[in-house]
Amino acid sequence: MILTRMELAEIQRQAEAEYPAECCGVIFAKDGGGPSRRLFPCRNIQDEKHAEDPASFPRGSRTAYYMHPEDTFHIHRSQDKGERVSVMYHSHIDAGAYFSETDKRNALPGGAPAFPETVYVVVSIVEGKIRDAGAFRWDLGTEDFVSVPLSVGGE
Repeated sequence: MILTRMELAEIQRQAEAEYPAECCGVIFAKDGGGPSRRLFPCRNIQDEKHAEDPASFPRGSRTAYYMHPEDTFHIHRSQDKGERVSVMYHSHIDAGAYFSETDKRNALPGGAPAFPETVYVVVSIVEGKIRDAGAFRWDLGTEDFVSVPLSVGGE
């Protein structure tokens, strides 16, 4: 299972609420005691980055996302506390649920996967409503991201 039904519903709510900007976030998983999964929606500050430095950030939030530094700090602190990033998600606005070249470049800082065990979920939001979703994972054999079935189950 990649997502629970509740997680997919929450991602859908976030993506539709943030339209026409891309949404982004992560789902943490933890083995052992306590809650085993936790969805953490992140803030997309791409428009702020574009306004500050359009040369370095030529795209706006409709076609890109940049996680707020406080959110990325939270992700790293959560990992330090034993949670792992099980899923990283974002939306594509009025476009398909595919893993773009930009998505791939962002997932491979320095040419190596930042989260090799993480599943990347992309949801397609067309005219403000979710239309499709896809899942992608790093494949060691091909050294590329490949599409995997988006299994949804449980609560």
